[in-house]
Amino acid sequence: MSTEEKRELKKVSYTEAMRYIENAKEALNKAKRQGKYYTDKKYVCTASGVAYSGMLVALDALMEIKNIKVPAKSRKSIEWYREQLRKMDWKLLNEVNSAYLILHLNGYYEELMDANAINSGIDNAISVIKRIKPVMN
Repeated sequence: MSTEEKRELKKVSYTEAMRYIENAKEALNKAKRQGKYYTDKKYVCTASGVAYSGMLVALDALMEIKNIKVPAKSRKSIEWYREQLRKMDWKLLNEVNSAYLILHLNGYYEELMDANAINSGIDNAISVIKRIKPVMN
């Protein structure tokens, strides 16, 4: 992959991943907050799933940029990402693990309503996405 192709992949993937994050934030606004907790499970689950998916968009792009062959099947397990990240970057692995646990497992499946936790998971997802942030001219 040429430098120009990597630059274009970063630009397209970063824009798409951040679009997911913006959609997740819109869903959280609809979830309404009462004190430390959100009040509508549907929107919290939606926001958690969408933010996690945005992070996966960025991870797929990062793997391509690093010339790591991404499996052909569309749904890769978290274990596949963990295996790749163990070889690459422990800090990034920790951010991915945190986002996975908070957003995918607790926010999406377990309907966690704690606003601070969900927002922390989104912050982790954004940190992962920023790894592919293109250089602005």
